[in-house]
Amino acid sequence: MRSEIKTDLAAIMKVVRENTRIPCAIGFGISTPEQAKKMADISDGAIVGSAIVKLLERYGKDAPPYIGEYVKQMKAAL
Repeated sequence: MRSEIKTDLAAIMKVVRENTRIPCAIGFGISTPEQAKKMADISDGAIVGSAIVKLLERYGKDAPPYIGEYVKQMKAAL
């Protein structure tokens, strides 16, 4: 997981929006509520699949409460 996103995604999203009306979400490396908020502010959503997979790897069959708490934190940020 990245601690910082350095790519100028706002500029990329500007080009995407000029060329399509299809909703677009941003992913790859988003792991914190703050990062998700920033990405959702410039797109139609944030994808955090890898962070959830890492929780599954870490906690195995005991992962559901950890994933639930993580998802709540992400949702609250948006």
